[in-house]
Amino acid sequence: MQTERMTREKLPKGECLCEYCPAKCCRYFALPIDKPTTTKDYDYVRWFMLHEAASIFVEDGTWYLLVHTACKHLQPDNRCGIYLTRPEICREYSTDNCEYDEDSTYHQYFETAEQVVEYIEATIGQDDFACARSAEPPMLPILV
Repeated sequence: MQTERMTREKLPKGECLCEYCPAKCCRYFALPIDKPTTTKDYDYVRWFMLHEAASIFVEDGTWYLLVHTACKHLQPDNRCGIYLTRPEICREYSTDNCEYDEDSTYHQYFETAEQVVEYIEATIGQDDFACARSAEPPMLPILV
């Protein structure tokens, strides 16, 4: 039997929203990066994307490197294994504006290096970044 998902509005007085959360905030980190403006800048963005578990998103004009990786101290029950000694950034985090009930979508979100190249070709121009595409594989021989 499926139980109804807890919402902020239905949260019983005195309970913490974290009791019902899948710990979204502990499963990634995002760092602001300089907005790419040159071909070389975009090549760095493309380099980020060549690494596993990385993506790029743009929110309110700010570019972010998003690394999809769970905290080493996240327990199977989604609780913090070092709660009493957790870092300051975790202490400052509040459920008042956390993403518990958000399904974020971004106007610009890149998951692959190829998407970055396509974006570059559409915005800067194909000639400026033609070297970023992989060479086409050779044609397979025709067997008779």
